[in-house]
Amino acid sequence: MTRPRRHGDAGQAFPIYITVVGGLLFLALAYFAVGQATVNRSGAQTAADAAALAAAQERRDQLAGQWVKDVLDPAKWQRIFDGSGQALSSPCWRASELASRNYARLLRCQPNGPLSYTVDVETSKSMGKSVVPITERKHSKAHAEAVITGRCEFKPLPVNPGSDALPRLTCKGGKYWDIDPKDLTDLPKPQDLFDVHLAD
Repeated sequence: MTRPRRHGDAGQAFPIYITVVGGLLFLALAYFAVGQATVNRSGAQTAADAAALAAAQERRDQLAGQWVKDVLDPAKWQRIFDGSGQALSSPCWRASELASRNYARLLRCQPNGPLSYTVDVETSKSMGKSVVPITERKHSKAHAEAVITGRCEFKPLPVNPGSDALPRLTCKGGKYWDIDPKDLTDLPKPQDLFDVHLAD
């Protein structure tokens, strides 16, 4: 009696093995491509957040500088805290600088009201080579908005001819300033006057 030959079964299993290994390899490369794209998008969002905050912080510093300049004229204080004081230079150069530091370029930077800045950026680097050919030329884009909010309040003093007193400036965190018009050495810093944060 002759035993059946099994060489044919082994030969049939080899192509199946190659197909399965090839499929798994393709899936691994696809997951790698997805990971590359995710990292690239995350980098774009980091750059957008940094750029928006930089623009808002630059505007905060400008407003704080304007407040110091007009500190002896309390009638102008509220307009400065509302962001509607004297015309100031655009802070978008700071947004462009921070986007560049985070390997992105600034596509748009504009005010969204007197105390808010909106930016759009695009990554300098593409998503890289992968099994998906289009990713080699694809750059991630991201959007962010930063908001400036006043930290301080004051009550206007009653009109008193001959008086040069200034209102008490009360700020968050229990800080306050009784400003002496004859000694302006102890004034609040920009971060005492305004908060800067990303919009929700």
